[in-house]
Amino acid sequence: MKIQGKMFMWLSVFVLAMAVVYGVWSKEPAGTTALFLAFGLCIMIGFYLGFTARRVDVGAQDDLDADVADDAGELGFFSPHSWQPLSLAIGGAFAFLGVAVGWWLLYFAFPIILIGIFGWVFEYYRGENRTQ
Repeated sequence: MKIQGKMFMWLSVFVLAMAVVYGVWSKEPAGTTALFLAFGLCIMIGFYLGFTARRVDVGAQDDLDADVADDAGELGFFSPHSWQPLSLAIGGAFAFLGVAVGWWLLYFAFPIILIGIFGWVFEYYRGENRTQ
């Protein structure tokens, strides 16, 4: 993670330089703002990766003598059968459609989004998957 953090920090320096150059030459506020926001995102990601790299064990990607097989293993738990992302996608589609068609559609989108969020958060607190 240390290498990725340094990469994002160097990327943020580049994006900041390009934002300043673009802002001076073009005098266009939307693109300049977008580049400064990209700079902020690169700083946040780089800081997080660098901060986390100091507190976790050294990974295989930080070892110059590591093999590909050294980084093998379990990456985490991913729900193989969850329907909640589908409800979030449908609610999000209705919400974005509401911006284009009419704001009244948001009244139908928000309950679907809330059901999807609550279902996703609490799907392993009830039923047959309670013990996982």
